[in-house]
Amino acid sequence: MAITSLDFEEPIAILESQIEQLRESSRETGVDTSGEIAKIHKKVNRLRQETFSNLTRWQRTRLARHPNRPYTLDYIGYIVTDFVELHGDRHFADGVSIVGGFGRIDGRKVMILGNQKGRTTKERQLRNFGMAQPEGYRKALRLMKLAEKFNVPVVTFLDTPGAYPGVGAEERGQSEAIARNLLEMSKLTVPLVATVIGEGGSGGALAMGVGNRVLMMEHSVYSVISPEGCAAILWKDCNALAEAADALQVTAEDLLRHKIIDEIVKEPIGGAHRDPAMAASILRRALRRHLDELTAWSPEGLVRQRRQKFRDMGPVAE
Repeated sequence: MAITSLDFEEPIAILESQIEQLRESSRETGVDTSGEIAKIHKKVNRLRQETFSNLTRWQRTRLARHPNRPYTLDYIGYIVTDFVELHGDRHFADGVSIVGGFGRIDGRKVMILGNQKGRTTKERQLRNFGMAQPEGYRKALRLMKLAEKFNVPVVTFLDTPGAYPGVGAEERGQSEAIARNLLEMSKLTVPLVATVIGEGGSGGALAMGVGNRVLMMEHSVYSVISPEGCAAILWKDCNALAEAADALQVTAEDLLRHKIIDEIVKEPIGGAHRDPAMAASILRRALRRHLDELTAWSPEGLVRQRRQKFRDMGPVAE
């Protein structure tokens, strides 16, 4: 799969292109270019380190939306064995913007759920760009309650611009479906670990994010509204995206500082899309650690901790 480069990645992409040209030249002519390639590799590594350690919040937002970034089904493929996808909300439809089912992480049975955006144009249309409708959230709740019935931990991956705001979704009770999930997740008696793997957009993400542990991938974002929506409302200017992202404080570092999340999961330098297998391996270890801790808790303790965690958010100094 060809890697799409964002504008701030272009200098890196140019150097990587030079490396490929040297390799191709070496294959065609037999001339040893390993020394030149090594020099450029050093430049690439240095430039990548400098670039990705100084990203703005708006650049982080764009990176979180990178078209090559791993999605839920990619992580499931790397992390989960014996995955069996389950379908349907038993009321209206399947809600394919959310996928879920039973599987195993390092041998431990889990119920795993997540938003799925889609790669190709056809799949994006099918998945509704990861924006779930009420049937998606009702399917997610059905599967979480099924996990509770069999005393299986729940793992969720959050990656959506937000819930779908269409007329049909509103007619079928979009806000009620999200609110119902928030209520029921607060009462689940099994461990729940939520991870923002890309975009955590508003209630659309929170509807699967009420966890005992909330993690964020290093270059993911989580906010009550997108920078575009914030800029349009507060600045009346669609170009004020950087200002809006700064005001929203959308990055993992921001959310950890405000005690909204519990841990930042590191990504390979350059983002998870540069090495999805490594990103998945790092995430798998983090999930296993938190699941090991939480499965030792009593059902009552899990509910009490989860509720208190969200009650403690947003303290106000008079």
